[in-house]
Amino acid sequence: MPSTPLLDELRDRFTRPSASRPPFEISASEAGLDQGELIELVESQLLSRLLDLEARRLQSQGDAYYTIGSAGHEGNAALGKVFRPTDPAFLHYRDAALLIQRSKAVPGQTITWDMLLSFMASTEDPIAGGRHKVLGSTTLTIPPQTSTIASHLPKAVGAAYSLGLWRRLRQQGDWPNDSVVLCSFGDASLNHSTTQGAINTAGWTAYQGAPLPIVFLCCDNGIGISTPTPSGWVAASMRHRPGLHYISGNGLDVVSAVAAAQQAEHLARTHQQPVFLHLSCVRLYGHAGSDAQQAYLTPAQLQQLDQSDPLIFSAVRLVQEGGFTPSQLVDFYDHQLQRVQAISEQARQRPRLRTAEQVMASIVPPKRASLAPPFETAIKVSKTPHPMGKLINLCLERLMQRYPQMVIAGEDVGRKGGVYGVTQRLQQKYGRFRVIDTLLDEQSILGLGIGLAQNRMLPVVEIQFLAYLHNAEDQLRGEAATLSFFSSGQYTNPMLVRIAGLGYQKGFGGHFHNDNALAVLRDIPGLVVVCPSDGRRAVGLLQEAVRLVDEEQRVVVFLEPIARYHCRDLHQADDQLWCHPDPGPDFSIQHRQFIQEGDGEDLAIITYGNGVFLAHQALPVLAEAGIRCRLIDLCWLTDIDHDALHQAVKGCAQVLVVDECRRRGSISEELLAELTERGTSSHRVTAENSFIALGQAATATLPSADDIVQHATALFTARSPL
Repeated sequence: MPSTPLLDELRDRFTRPSASRPPFEISASEAGLDQGELIELVESQLLSRLLDLEARRLQSQGDAYYTIGSAGHEGNAALGKVFRPTDPAFLHYRDAALLIQRSKAVPGQTITWDMLLSFMASTEDPIAGGRHKVLGSTTLTIPPQTSTIASHLPKAVGAAYSLGLWRRLRQQGDWPNDSVVLCSFGDASLNHSTTQGAINTAGWTAYQGAPLPIVFLCCDNGIGISTPTPSGWVAASMRHRPGLHYISGNGLDVVSAVAAAQQAEHLARTHQQPVFLHLSCVRLYGHAGSDAQQAYLTPAQLQQLDQSDPLIFSAVRLVQEGGFTPSQLVDFYDHQLQRVQAISEQARQRPRLRTAEQVMASIVPPKRASLAPPFETAIKVSKTPHPMGKLINLCLERLMQRYPQMVIAGEDVGRKGGVYGVTQRLQQKYGRFRVIDTLLDEQSILGLGIGLAQNRMLPVVEIQFLAYLHNAEDQLRGEAATLSFFSSGQYTNPMLVRIAGLGYQKGFGGHFHNDNALAVLRDIPGLVVVCPSDGRRAVGLLQEAVRLVDEEQRVVVFLEPIARYHCRDLHQADDQLWCHPDPGPDFSIQHRQFIQEGDGEDLAIITYGNGVFLAHQALPVLAEAGIRCRLIDLCWLTDIDHDALHQAVKGCAQVLVVDECRRRGSISEELLAELTERGTSSHRVTAENSFIALGQAATATLPSADDIVQHATALFTARSPL
């Protein structure tokens, strides 16, 4: 590492600490630290800083790609010292010193090498495999985070909640049941709605006496990129939150930070309650390598930041309490610098990601053994035909029995049994700790599921309506679906998200209870989206979806058409043609398998969900017109097997896609494109590019059975000779 102005400045600061530094609030011995432990902490701080500077140098020569560093936050090494290496830690991107210090508690770690590989996006980076520069380690119980807006807080709350649930089940997940969850973020992120929702959820939960051992670590450097945080804002907004302990500490002095961390850790672990740990710190060198903070900070402000460098405090500590002389400080600094230089040069030679296949290799998680015990209990299966809602209810009850670690959670799913009665009587049978009535916050519901999943539970969370997902969808896109990708499959959060959605409700219209926008779900890499059309298929798909979660660690969205929940009749009143008996626990519709009905060679109708119901209404009319049909129910709306689908429609004179989604951003766009690429022309009938209205107009913008008949007959009229 050649000398640079920043390195020279750092060396001068560290080796010539100011003698005018005011007395410290607490001595190392008063914080329970001996001389060796103090030196170890300062070593972690210095290594963190040198790695920050090396990342910037490497970027300047094209060898590194991400330079948001931890300079000024090195006091967080205190948390690495105080918390156990088995305590799950969801870390902010400025917590390198914490990671480095924690690595010293576990033998055999090569943290400098690992971090340099991460900077250089090497395939040998042990956590992300070169896909991102993240702080993470399976050995150190640090799942990687890529969040810049604290979107990892809801799942940290869920992880903390899982510890108490495992104790109630008298079992243990991946982490010891006496663990404390640590979750860090910055002062600017405190203002994000995700953060506020997570902290509110933690307080709401603890206020009711539920165990929630979590420490929220707010690293307050007083600025978010260029926007100052008002002085005193963090303390004023957090000091008196119900259900939450507030502790403040001086993050510039690692010993004071240790004392504050010890208090927070003791409260959270002993009392099983959430703690807000507020550490003051500074941000040095700007937000990132490209951030020229002299554009928005005055020279006086920049000088004040430099004088508040935590490494100055630590150097003074080494002289006053570590027995260091000025020459020993020089040796201490130079040794660390030379070590980073040598390791960096070696890391530069390691391989990098090159191909799309390498990048995408960990989007789909690895498979694992199921935790479910052998299912020996005799299953009583109802032979009475039921509509979809009742069959889903019976299936969920059976799955709760099959998987003792399965937890259902969502708004009104317990005592009320769901808005549409789909989860009725489940809480009475399995208790309020396995069927959880959550607060009204979709971000927190999804975060609960992600956190439970990371500790080996099998969460089935419910979003009450599809339209309610949109203010929380980043929990799926930015958190749930990315964890395997950014950890090379080492960390996963398999979960099932049940969502009531789509249109065609009678007497309950409006765009907040009827929503046919699926594009955001289909666009997330690795996410599985499934949609049943009737009760029998709902059971087969739901049982396969839970197997995917349990054995293949997938994140699955199970989209339930609300209009089919209680639908019994197909053509006329009391025909009961849309009711089915329970197919039982062994019935499964395998992942990516579609269902074909009929083998007519005139028209192939490809559809899903409500479209299957509408197509069945249209089939008798088309048959009378002499149009022989085959009907394909997609079932799985992502990762469609287009080769198999093409073979299924091959030989048909016409192909019609019936898509209840809006014309723009709908599944039909993908289907038509893939069929065309394989040499098959097709047509489509879709919903209009509109929100759904209320009342009698609730279905005006959606496809109907008449639309299917008109489009189909038009296709054959158009091809008829004059």
